[in-house]
Amino acid sequence: MLDRNVGGTDRVARIGFGSVFVFVGAVVALALQRPLVGAATALVGVGLLASGLACRCLVNELLGLDTTE
Repeated sequence: MLDRNVGGTDRVARIGFGSVFVFVGAVVALALQRPLVGAATALVGVGLLASGLACRCLVNELLGLDTTE
């Protein structure tokens, strides 16, 4: 079974920054006519959102980090 390794402030920060990155990516892609830059920015945001919502992070696991309380 996969254990959680993201929690507390780290989780809140991932969800918050992920949301901002998705929004900024959409604005860059649509309003500024830079679809590749916008898509890349939004993709980073989706990754942060996913790891925050799932409480799992592959990078944390590879580095041996655990931010759960």
